[in-house]
Amino acid sequence: MRLLFGHDEAVAQFVVDLTPGCEAGFGKCKAIGVLDDDDKLVAGMVFHDWQPGPGLIQISSASTTARWLAANVRHMMFSYPFDQIGCQMVVLQVSAKNERMVRIAKAFGFTPYLIKRMRGRDEDGFVFTLTDDDWRNSKFTRKIYGQTLST
Repeated sequence: MRLLFGHDEAVAQFVVDLTPGCEAGFGKCKAIGVLDDDDKLVAGMVFHDWQPGPGLIQISSASTTARWLAANVRHMMFSYPFDQIGCQMVVLQVSAKNERMVRIAKAFGFTPYLIKRMRGRDEDGFVFTLTDDDWRNSKFTRKIYGQTLST
């Protein structure tokens, strides 16, 4: 998988098209695409609702393949907010029905908060948060940042 930069609008539209309830789009955002071996866009990550004061940004993503979360993609997914723009927390919203993404978010070290009816009358959702400290101490990055798990 290869990363695609500089095509914010196209990648954001790709994510919008694959995300129910996201028809309004993301407004001003940065996006990173993921290309397969045939240079086809198969996934996108959109960073939106940047709040520099508290250092918060939201991330939304979508893909057409489960194979998109390669190590280089995971690294850039969190290197951009934490290392490049100085976020201290990333926020992710996920439908409670999206069991696969809920499982992935928890594996990445996000803290889940279940919100009843967040996606409508008949659909709960999670708000997940991931701090820069939690990411840097995760199983994915401890070796990069030279940290160990705290007890």
